[in-house]
Amino acid sequence: MTARLLVNENFPVPALRMLRERGLDVMAIIETMPAASDEAVLAVAREQGRWLVTFDRDYGELVFSRQLPSPPAIVYLRQEPYPPIRPAAILLDLVADPASAEGYFVVVGAQTVRRRRLP
Repeated sequence: MTARLLVNENFPVPALRMLRERGLDVMAIIETMPAASDEAVLAVAREQGRWLVTFDRDYGELVFSRQLPSPPAIVYLRQEPYPPIRPAAILLDLVADPASAEGYFVVVGAQTVRRRRLP
């Protein structure tokens, strides 16, 4: 089964298009719930069983400090100067090996990928 994704509001449109062109099920907050709170976005990802993909580090605080229920995975893309389609390439690599992200808070930097088990 392929991961279903929920991309946060600041996700680049070219990357969103590329993921959809590759056949991934991607829900985009900008299309469905613009200006939604982080808590609402987190809840939708969890309720729909989607990996949450974001450039917003606040989701770590929500699941680890505030102990809000988490979705199957959270992928935090650090604010690097990415070309607009680079986030899609990163995600295609992750969904090719779902065990690398499922159950984790995954932090993707320019040269590193770190994983922390979700509570």
